[in-house]
Amino acid sequence: MAGKLYGVGVGPGDPKMMTYLAVETIENCPVLAVPADGKESAVSYKIAAGIVKGLDEKECLNLVTPMTKDKAVLNAAYEKAAEQIIEYLEQGKDVAYLTLGDPTIYCTYIYVHRIVKARGYQAEIINGVPSFCAVSAKLGDSLADRSEQLHIIPSTYEIEEALELPGTKVLMKAASKMPLVKKTLREKNLKGMMIENCGMDSEKYYMNVEEIPDQPSYYSVIVVRENADASGYPADRIKTAQDKAHD
Repeated sequence: MAGKLYGVGVGPGDPKMMTYLAVETIENCPVLAVPADGKESAVSYKIAAGIVKGLDEKECLNLVTPMTKDKAVLNAAYEKAAEQIIEYLEQGKDVAYLTLGDPTIYCTYIYVHRIVKARGYQAEIINGVPSFCAVSAKLGDSLADRSEQLHIIPSTYEIEEALELPGTKVLMKAASKMPLVKKTLREKNLKGMMIENCGMDSEKYYMNVEEIPDQPSYYSVIVVRENADASGYPADRIKTAQDKAHD
């Protein structure tokens, strides 16, 4: 009997934010897959290692995906990753593919998931805490109230029109284009707050656009709320944020 592929969301950074189901699934799978060149450089592996026992004893597949928007190159990488996983599934071994946040949100895993399923194998998604939910919780406010809309925006693409949408905007993948993102927010007179490396030891808060560095970590999320500023957040959060931002 063939094994099963699991796409496991390990949450945004703090191992304690992993779900019981995620931990149980990883424990039960003899093979791990990480989207990196070695588990030592895989953030998702480091997070899981903080709570899952015996992780180093498992086999580990290193599935490198190039950082490019070239669909042909990316599709070839996804096909190769799926083939590597299928080799283990054919041996009757379950595979847990570890991914940051939730596997359904701008995640490389989903492309591999679709290929594996299309070839007749079982694949299941184990959801995790999305980074922007963790960021909003740490800022001490909601993402959307009552009838407010919520928009999740990939900032490596054109964002001007998206920022005109009503409600809260969450800017993901903004790090590589941060100077342009900041410039656009200023031009539109929008107020954004950012947490860098949410849930990790290197976590930092930035309570306005001017504080945000031009070259932050890849794991940076900006929340843009209409008519919002730091005064709308609990005082203890603001003090903590300011302290962390200037460490």
